[in-house]
Parts: sequence; structure tokens; C-alpha cells
Amino acid sequence: MYQAVNEAVVRSIEDGIAASCSLMTPCPGAAHAAGLLRERPEVPFGVHLTLVCESPVLRWEPLTPREKVPSLLDENGRFHPPERIPDLLAAARVEEVELEYRAQIDAVATAGLTPTHLDWHCLADGGRDDVFDLTMALAGEYGLAVRAWLDPARRKLRARGLPVVRPGFLDSFALDLEGKAETYARLLRELPPGLSEWAVHPGLGGQEARALD
Repeated sequence: MYQAVNEAVVRSIEDGIAASCSLMTPCPGAAHAAGLLRERPEVPFGVHLTLVCESPVLRWEPLTPREKVPSLLDENGRFHPPERIPDLLAAARVEEVELEYRAQIDAVATAGLTPTHLDWHCLADGGRDDVFDLTMALAGEYGLAVRAWLDPARRKLRARGLPVVRPGFLDSFALDLEGKAETYARLLRELPPGLSEWAVHPGLGGQEARALD
């Protein structure tokens, strides 16, 4: 999203807190993030397929020309905010989703980077069955994995013999700030066998973050 987030993500991986990350190619900090990843080819990262913009200050837009993806945009020609995700999912044409997703994946290749997987920003497993199936097809075409955590998507992946996370995906935004470290420690102690995934959202609390986020 912006430089202080990018730097915090990389630091979290280098410090052993996080294991991988995702790159949002339409965002204003994408070029800076790509540069950090080029310098660290050992860091695994995915393409965070993006059709939603939650920031009222930082505005990101499609990489595809607007006239080619009108069903993905609001009345101002921008990505929808999270509270209007139902409007996006009701209007989005899957062929326009494919155009934009391909543009975002290709932007990573153009930056000289090799991702490991695809996932979605603010849309659980793509938000719709046909979008998930499209993403699976693109992953197969580009030789990438797919992150999924809801039961229907997990069943589809398991049917193909692919590994899936166990139920209970954890997003750090779901935890209260008060006692967060203690909560993580307790959850680690209680972690059951199997493949688990926690999504964390690191940042540096400097002037940039206070101004933008």
C-alpha cells in the first residue's frame, strides 16, 4: 500500500515472524514493494488480486483501461470500497475480472518477479464461485498455487489432491489491539495439528502511516 507497510512486511519475514507475503500491484506502493522483493528473491510472495480499495486517502485503480472493465468500477470509475463489495459482486462480469487479474499477474512478471501463489484482497476466495474457478484456471496457466480458506473452495482444492489449510483461518484484524500479543501466544500453544494460516498486517507507525492509514 505504501512504503512503511512494505518495509514492515519485509522486516517481519526477515525476523522470522511471517513466512510469505502478497503484493497488491495496483497500489501506489507497488513499485517500491517490487524493488524490495527483487533484492530478496528468497522471499515467497503471491499476487494479491485486487478489485477493492478500502483507503479513503490512497486511491488505487485498475491496471486495465477503465473502458474495458466498467463492471468492476463504481460510478466514479474507481474500485469499490469494502462496504460496497455486494455491489461489485452483483455487477462484475467474469470476463472483465479475467482481464484485470491477468493485468495484475502480468505486472509482476514485467517487474522481473516470480510469485508463488494467487490470493484476493478483501474478497474471501474471490467472493463468487465463478471468480474462484477463474483464479484456479489462471493459477494453472501460470504455474501458481492458490490460497483458499472457505469450505467450498477447500473442497475443490482437496478434490484435486492439493493441500488446504484447516478451518479457522486467522486474520490479525479480527483480534483486539489490547492483549494481542498474549492472544497470539495462547493461540500458538493451542494450535492443532495440520496446516494453519494466520494473516498479519505489519506496519511502521511513523509519520507516513499516521497520515495515510
